[in-house]
Amino acid sequence: MALPGFRDFYPDDCAFRNALFAKWREVAHRYGFVEYDGPPLEPLDLFTKKSGQEIVTQLYNFKDKGDREVALRPEMTPTLARLVTARHKDFKKPLKWFSIPQVFRYERQQRGRLREHYQFNCDIIGEAGLEADIELIALVIDTLRAFGLTEKDFVVRLSDRQFWTDFMNAHGVPEDQRYAFIQAVDKSERETREKTAEKLGPLAEEVFTVLEKGAASERLDTVETGLRHRGLQDYVKRDFTVVRGLAYYTGVVFEVFDRSGEFRAIAGGGRYDALLKNLGDVDLPALGFGMGDVVLGEILKAKQWSPWKFPHLKAFLLIADEQFRPQAMRLLQELRYIYAIDYSFQPAKVGKQFQLAEERGCTVAIIIDQQIESGVVEVKDLATRAQSKVSLAEGGLALFLQELEAKNQRKQCGLPEEESPSS
Repeated sequence: MALPGFRDFYPDDCAFRNALFAKWREVAHRYGFVEYDGPPLEPLDLFTKKSGQEIVTQLYNFKDKGDREVALRPEMTPTLARLVTARHKDFKKPLKWFSIPQVFRYERQQRGRLREHYQFNCDIIGEAGLEADIELIALVIDTLRAFGLTEKDFVVRLSDRQFWTDFMNAHGVPEDQRYAFIQAVDKSERETREKTAEKLGPLAEEVFTVLEKGAASERLDTVETGLRHRGLQDYVKRDFTVVRGLAYYTGVVFEVFDRSGEFRAIAGGGRYDALLKNLGDVDLPALGFGMGDVVLGEILKAKQWSPWKFPHLKAFLLIADEQFRPQAMRLLQELRYIYAIDYSFQPAKVGKQFQLAEERGCTVAIIIDQQIESGVVEVKDLATRAQSKVSLAEGGLALFLQELEAKNQRKQCGLPEEESPSS
């Protein structure tokens, strides 16, 4: 019999878990993320340095045979910070890394929360611009859409941790009371109004006004606009009750919930620009999210989910004229439901973007310029340098890419070529 809070995986369970992992990997690869991993056992101080001594009560920690204080990892971010700190100069920025670790927490088990689970972690390191926040949230949305879930099934609740930091600065909240303030906001939906008001003291009514009526945030305006350009506006909602209780978050944060409210949070994350410097003295902006397999598994089983497969093609969306970036982002989002497509976060010269495409192993480049207003794009085969004009009407681009992929596969297998893809 397994220990309380731990699971056995019989063949059917293991098959379900592996299908879930495969879908996570598939979507991450479509977004240009690469996989990493680390040891499940780490020095205890790696976790206490990040979260304080109070985290120890939630850990499986002990002294090993070398008399070292160690712990099973409760999350992946400290390990990621350690890895990046050790070799950050070896990698071009931004890093787009993901992992699927098993993590362990000694806490009371309940529905949707066990003492171990697997977690899909995606992080972007070395990019301070909000385009990275938009990309990460789009990845969360597309991950869930890959399982057949829609805007009727889940919502991404967006908030701005910096808004609350500015609020505390403006109202002179002492440093030693700020963690308690954030915790009170974080728990405001789960506790009575009276209890929350007692914790917030004289700031209670002003905080309740923000929670109930919202507030201005240029960061959230930018993120929401970026998601709207990708056609994802129906999946998000601004919600200042979301603060992510951990102290290290610094900017846009988010949590994902099922629309019915039946389950715990499906995923959560945000920007943590100061964490790497605090843990390893490497000053790099960073953001990420985690999605556990337990809650997602419960939702998918309730919907009788079964996996399906899509064809694969690695393409690069090259924006030759920045005024058409909104149209490019919508096209990117539509194509990513089928193909692996990457792009440059920041505006760059065409030559630099072609270089990025080749560095990232892309096989084709989709060039966005003024022709998109006429429903046409240029597609360049990066292997043969052949370039074609392709119509976007009636799924023309998806069909062209599908035919191009089939042609390349026949060539790899040594089969005779068929007719070239038609535009």
